[in-house]
Amino acid sequence: MSGPQATQAGAGGADFRPRVERLLTDILGLMGFPARLDLQDAADGSLSVALLFESGPPPGVEAGKRSQVLDSLQFLLNKMLHRPGVERRWVMLGAGGHPEPRPRREQAQAQAAAPTATVAQVAAVAAPPPPARTAAAPAAQQPGRPGRGAQPAQQAPAKAAQQAPAKGSETDERSVQCEEDAVLREAVRKLAEKSASLGRFYAFAAMKTEDRARVLRAVEGVGGVKVAAEGEGRNRRVVFTPAKPAPMPKRSMLPDDDEDDVDA
Repeated sequence: MSGPQATQAGAGGADFRPRVERLLTDILGLMGFPARLDLQDAADGSLSVALLFESGPPPGVEAGKRSQVLDSLQFLLNKMLHRPGVERRWVMLGAGGHPEPRPRREQAQAQAAAPTATVAQVAAVAAPPPPARTAAAPAAQQPGRPGRGAQPAQQAPAKAAQQAPAKGSETDERSVQCEEDAVLREAVRKLAEKSASLGRFYAFAAMKTEDRARVLRAVEGVGGVKVAAEGEGRNRRVVFTPAKPAPMPKRSMLPDDDEDDVDA
């Protein structure tokens, strides 16, 4: 099959939905989390799929919310469906229900640029007028001689600077006290040894703080690899960095095709 027939079959032909259903069923089955699939045509032209897990969602996945696990599964599925020379039709995944429609790139850029001027104008209008100065106001103090109950102006920035780093700081997993998991320890050490011997990068995502602490303790003593926690919030992950990285073989690399490039 070639030309328009191949494009029609790949983008929205009769075999597109069965391919999506077959691939998702196989992937979820291999993950150990089978699910019932509800496929619907979205308003933006994409195919919306609701994953209704039969015995609970995978770790890190919550119904009605986005997650790294779901985003990775969606990215992998679209990579497998889209090949060079075939018109693309995106597949969007949602846990426990259909996902919210994704805005197009032009709309997202317009929405990101529009609030800039609006926020500045609203802030200027809503700002309270400065207090009127009077001759008897106690604010006019001599330099170096603050009045009673007044705080030197230099102390306020210093206190704000001390409080600012604590707000965005992340917990140091190595200081977290938790019980050891023998099964997890054995699996993590094998992965660290594999990373060191093959020169491959690995990472654990969507883990709790206690699990990241167990991973960091488990790899102590394994040579040839550096393991550390990186990122913030829900994007925090444990990364395995080999001392001698090796390039990936060409046959295992995915085709050069960007999921977000909607104009190709």
